[in-house]
Amino acid sequence: MTDNELRWQLRQLPREMEPGRDLWPGIAARLQPPASPRRWPWLAGLALAACLCLAVGLALTLRPATPAADPVADLVRREAAAMTLEYEAALRELQSAPVPEPLQPALATLDASAGEIRAAMAEQPGSLHLLDQLKRTYSRRLALTQRAALG
Repeated sequence: MTDNELRWQLRQLPREMEPGRDLWPGIAARLQPPASPRRWPWLAGLALAACLCLAVGLALTLRPATPAADPVADLVRREAAAMTLEYEAALRELQSAPVPEPLQPALATLDASAGEIRAAMAEQPGSLHLLDQLKRTYSRRLALTQRAALG
């Protein structure tokens, strides 16, 4: 069949066709949601109360400590505090060991450095660099103290 024959046949088709019956009532019936029986009306209220309790609990748990709190600074501050507690506990365990006289200036220098780093962290609470410096200073101090204790 050629293009001209196909076009001729298309022109012979009617422009509009009316369906044999009205289709809208069947379509409308399928669009409406099925009616469901209301078995437990109190369950919706219970679910709403549970969601409200969850939202209030999350809001209280996730609220910032201060209105303008910086989450990074808060995290760095808590990490430094935890690291300092662990460091001090480790030093208490090694405190009974005698420290040789030549190592005492190095230990004093490391202690002073740790104090300066903590003071700088009070001024710049979100500084990850200072947190890393504090960690390295504590590690060096503990390693030197352990070496002195073990001889």
